[in-house]
Amino acid sequence: MEWTPDDEVTDLIRHLALQNSLQYSGEGQAGSVISRIMGSRADLRPHGKDLAPLVAQAVTAANAMATTEGLEAIETILESEAPHLLEKKIQTRRVGLPELPNLNGEKPVLRFAPNPNGPLSFGHSRGLVINAQYANDHDGVLILRFDDTDTTVKPPMLEAYESIPREQEWLCGYPAHRIVIASERMDLYHEHARKMLAGGFGYVCTCPAEDFKEHRVGMTECPCRANSVEDNLDGWKRMNDPEGYQPGDAVLRVKTDMTLKNPALRDWPAARIQTNAHPRVGNKWRVWPLLDFQSAVEDHLQGVTHIIRGKDLMDSTRKQTLLYSHFGWEYPETIYWGRVKVHEFGGFSTSQMKKDIAEGLFDDWNDPRLPTLSALSRRGIKSEALRSFWIELGLTQKDIAVPLSTLYSHNTKSIESTAPRLAFIRNAVPLVITGDVERSGNIASHPSEDLGVRSFSFEEGVWVESQDSGKPVRLKDLCDVDADGNVESIERSDKRPIIHWVAGGSPATLRTAEGQNLKLEEGILETHQLPVGTIVQLERIGYAIIEEEGLLMVHD
Repeated sequence: MEWTPDDEVTDLIRHLALQNSLQYSGEGQAGSVISRIMGSRADLRPHGKDLAPLVAQAVTAANAMATTEGLEAIETILESEAPHLLEKKIQTRRVGLPELPNLNGEKPVLRFAPNPNGPLSFGHSRGLVINAQYANDHDGVLILRFDDTDTTVKPPMLEAYESIPREQEWLCGYPAHRIVIASERMDLYHEHARKMLAGGFGYVCTCPAEDFKEHRVGMTECPCRANSVEDNLDGWKRMNDPEGYQPGDAVLRVKTDMTLKNPALRDWPAARIQTNAHPRVGNKWRVWPLLDFQSAVEDHLQGVTHIIRGKDLMDSTRKQTLLYSHFGWEYPETIYWGRVKVHEFGGFSTSQMKKDIAEGLFDDWNDPRLPTLSALSRRGIKSEALRSFWIELGLTQKDIAVPLSTLYSHNTKSIESTAPRLAFIRNAVPLVITGDVERSGNIASHPSEDLGVRSFSFEEGVWVESQDSGKPVRLKDLCDVDADGNVESIERSDKRPIIHWVAGGSPATLRTAEGQNLKLEEGILETHQLPVGTIVQLERIGYAIIEEEGLLMVHD
């Protein structure tokens, strides 16, 4: 039997649609209204399919009213028919990050913990910016921690220990208050491993990997779980003895509960034997902690109060909470964010970038096609732009996708007032200027800021782009000319196109990173005395940075 809403439900839909349109300035969303109805009226949930088109119609009508009659008309209706819905009349946009929860009057201690298997990239910048901003806002502590205990899958790179602190300071605007290197604190992790074994909440497991997988899936205990404390401590010694267990023979496990609903939490591994030499400490250690164990212990030792991480690491939180419970520690406040995908950066990973550089697909870590922080800086992306980009996105757990132009818009705000104007002519053709006009002179380098002047002289010839030749145009900041280059007016006389031009100049190459390709355009660059590293705005093209070999495109 077809369901039909009664007058009460019809009014509810209409009023909530009006409220939503009012809150979002005439841009109400049907999904928000449906969620509100489903959340507040359990009796209507079975009729969701029937409600959806009714809500869509009501929201469309409400938005149309906002456009034609104004938001005041919506407000008048709600004041008369549903005044309780005006309590949250206007949705204000959040400025900055949300308040850090559960500070309890204390200064927060936050950490950013990269694996130093390569330099920092765009993906790392979110964690750095958010943690650094909270630490700065609350006069807290920012820890830069190198989680470098994996010598097999992601072996550390020595250069990263030097580059990462520099990149961190560049991005955050101040150096980390504390730098911690996990590989130099191995004795502490071993100490806690022994405490775990002595306390009976850890054990040395010698089950083959496939056998333990069967136990984990079947929610049954492996034979090693019943080892005595003495047997486990002896097994730990054998793991650390070159003459004892070999890689793959044994692992240290945290004793949890093999019947836990989440398989990942069932007696999870805490340490294993690795025989690859570490670039900093060599072969001093055979047994290395896995990340969940090492990170948990270090967070406690450093007094970390808040952990801010991706929601994909929720299982890490669950594992570590179980470990903290064993030790009698209090787990830090944890905040999660969803994934942010920038389409133009694709699926880069540090390991893949390292491989591609070794194979010659990219020049080095500074290659402008890569999303490393050093490459972004080389392209003229400012640290303050990255900071404002991430702070604007905030800490939502929703997975979102944003175009690179969003970052560029933040960068434009940072560089617009300091970027001198220059002209770069592609597909250059000569233009002979005749008539009454100054044949040399100066033009302001910026339309509103005092950045000096640009000098020109027609004696060296005038160049325009081929697409601009053979038609009446206005030479920007100079004069109107006809199709043959005859001066018609010094002042702008009509709506003919305004074009950029170069008097004299010299050959240059404009390089633009487009995905994994590097586009090269030859042309003539206006003569200038600007130093290498200066960000300029190329007339009618976009922002670029001056390099020794020419120009590198920043963004349009």
